[in-house]
Amino acid sequence: MKTLLNIIWLLFGGLWLALGYFVAGIICCLLIVTIPWGIASFRIASYALWPFGRAVVDRPGGTGLFALLGNIIWLLVAGIWIAIGHVLTAFAMALTVVGIPLAIANLKLIPVSLMPLGKQIVPSDRPFVTGYNNSRR
Repeated sequence: MKTLLNIIWLLFGGLWLALGYFVAGIICCLLIVTIPWGIASFRIASYALWPFGRAVVDRPGGTGLFALLGNIIWLLVAGIWIAIGHVLTAFAMALTVVGIPLAIANLKLIPVSLMPLGKQIVPSDRPFVTGYNNSRR
């Protein structure tokens, strides 16, 4: 079922969302100062491409002061506008019965699009705790 939802998601908005985040990541990586936002944008792009079966969790060890400051800057510059776009898109998707799971997936993208630094994306079908470790794969 996750694969079917991911394919429908990819066709009806996921590809465009992922491309938008990917382009934003490339732009952010052009300047050395904005590379952390570029990397976070690439991470969100992969999640926006194939969201079903994955979840966003806090990175182990906390976010730190620089991630907090970076998230505040991101929120003021881009995050709030991206979140508004996700809400509007989710509303449009929720108008059909088939689009309701897609709208929910779109709403799942809002927290990570508002505060992308200090987050990681993990498979949701595996049991994990907040301190998920990538080396366990």
